[in-house]
Amino acid sequence: MRRSGDPIRGLEIESFARSLGCSPAHIGTLDLARRPPTADLLRSYDAVLIGGAGDFSVPKGGPWLNHAMEAMRMLDTLNKPTFASCWGFQALAAALGGAVVADPERAELGTLELQVTEDGRADPVFGSLAPSFKAHVGHNDTVDILPPNAVALASSDLVANHAYHLVGKPIYATQFHPELRVADMLARLRIYPHYVTDLVHLTEDAFNASLKETPRANLLLRSFVAHVFQS
Repeated sequence: MRRSGDPIRGLEIESFARSLGCSPAHIGTLDLARRPPTADLLRSYDAVLIGGAGDFSVPKGGPWLNHAMEAMRMLDTLNKPTFASCWGFQALAAALGGAVVADPERAELGTLELQVTEDGRADPVFGSLAPSFKAHVGHNDTVDILPPNAVALASSDLVANHAYHLVGKPIYATQFHPELRVADMLARLRIYPHYVTDLVHLTEDAFNASLKETPRANLLLRSFVAHVFQS
């Protein structure tokens, strides 16, 4: 979910492709801001990845919101293998009965230490992670209440809901970015430097020095694919 001229669009596709171990050419793009995809179009893909930009705030809404919510509900109805991160994590939660709020006090940016929940430790995708792991995070809005059929898989010190799985469905979502490495974070922040000053109140150099690689989180997308397509 990005504006057509957003320079992050290509970088996002490259990051997902690297994390999945495929070519960017194997990832098609859909514009949820204009209209929801048809069920037949969604069926034609092996899996759906949902990313997106903070320009599209779920709590603030906009003319795109109904289109996006319809697409999320369609994925749920179709039981489509889906991995949603950041904005996608929030939009999917809101569409399926959860609650997303704009809460500057719980905004997060940078490399954070996350904790795997008890349900996460028993989950076939998240169970491969250590009890705590590093992940790249950047968000203003927060999922306050999960959808009724969602199980929380990870949390941070500020945010209780950092990942969830829809019970009985091949659908996972993370507030954090399992597809990003330090170089990707730096590339994004060069394009949007105000995020650093607005969210963490550090100088650019100090913030950049705080970023760490997240090798465990970077394996999560491949674990997801291995799980949902294991049969």
